[in-house]
Amino acid sequence: NEPKPINLNTDMCDFCKMTIANGKFGAELITQKGRYYKFDDISCMVQFAKSSEVPTKAFFVNDYLKENALVAAEKCYYLKGGTINSPMHGNLAAFFTPKDQEEFQKKLNADPMTWEQIYDSYK
Repeated sequence: NEPKPINLNTDMCDFCKMTIANGKFGAELITQKGRYYKFDDISCMVQFAKSSEVPTKAFFVNDYLKENALVAAEKCYYLKGGTINSPMHGNLAAFFTPKDQEEFQKKLNADPMTWEQIYDSYK
């Protein structure tokens, strides 16, 4: 159930096929069978999970404030929109603490969201 590190500028996004280059926005999911999929944007991961029939075991996202540090998606606090500019324009940023989310909400002029709201916002 532990994430594998994303190799920036080497690993490819399993959804959009672009090289994962930005350590603030990467994401990863693990299937029930233990297969790892890596993504360059949280939106790519959610769209992949929604379009795939592969049962998912765990979701991980990079903490916006720590370069390429994956944490459990359901434990994070999110911001969307404003001046956030993620690789595939999902424009989502994850934060490990509510304090960080609150501080950056003002800086980035973005809207707070939960993991459930993000997941449910994609069809």
